[in-house]
Amino acid sequence: MNFLQSLQNPQVKAWKKLLTKKGRDQSNLFLVEGFHLVEEAIKANAVKEVMIREGVEIPKWLDDDSIPVTGLTDEITKAIAETEHTQGIFAVCIQESRPLTEFNAETILLIDGVQDPGNIGTMIRTADAAGIDLVVLGKGSADPYNAKVLRSAQGSHFHLPIVKEDLTNTIQTVKEQGIPLYGTALQNASSFRNAPSGESFALIMGNEGAGVNKEFLDLTNQNLYVPIQGKSESLNVAVAAGILLFHLKG
Repeated sequence: MNFLQSLQNPQVKAWKKLLTKKGRDQSNLFLVEGFHLVEEAIKANAVKEVMIREGVEIPKWLDDDSIPVTGLTDEITKAIAETEHTQGIFAVCIQESRPLTEFNAETILLIDGVQDPGNIGTMIRTADAAGIDLVVLGKGSADPYNAKVLRSAQGSHFHLPIVKEDLTNTIQTVKEQGIPLYGTALQNASSFRNAPSGESFALIMGNEGAGVNKEFLDLTNQNLYVPIQGKSESLNVAVAAGILLFHLKG
């Protein structure tokens, strides 16, 4: 196992760049931290290399000569860690980069301008749990490879494809394929209970404050809302997404 000791090493500098959105976008890579996420990434064959802090026991599932493993000092570990109490294991992973048309997805979650990383991660995890085929993030949404999104999604990034795409193009593709398209809105909308469950659908969830872009709502087959039974003014967008996805999937 190679062992690095200097913060000035080019490898360390490359890893630190992955802590920024710009660095991730330029390299088409991202960094995960912690035993669970690294193991899920390895299962999905998404790992380029693994880094482990000196003194951390190498797990049995990492016994694979095909994955380069690098040892780290405490100083380097702290430089690339994004958790307060790091487990001392990291992996460099490859972002999904296939075009939308290659996925042959029947059920799709479209995310329009959702900015909170926790909400994005929870929606990805919920889509995974509901058996959704694909998640598409449009402009204005938090970076799906942000550390907070990755922790919130708990490994679901490696269970279903997640792509960043202009939703105008995505909606056009969905409609060309004859997939029913649902928006979420409070006006000119029906209770989600009126929407049929099915094997094929696309659902758009919108920004926490502004909701779904009106141009997109005008293109849907039907716009839905979740009736509020109590005194709360609204539902968290990730909670609403869970209700709608499980209903539409049936």
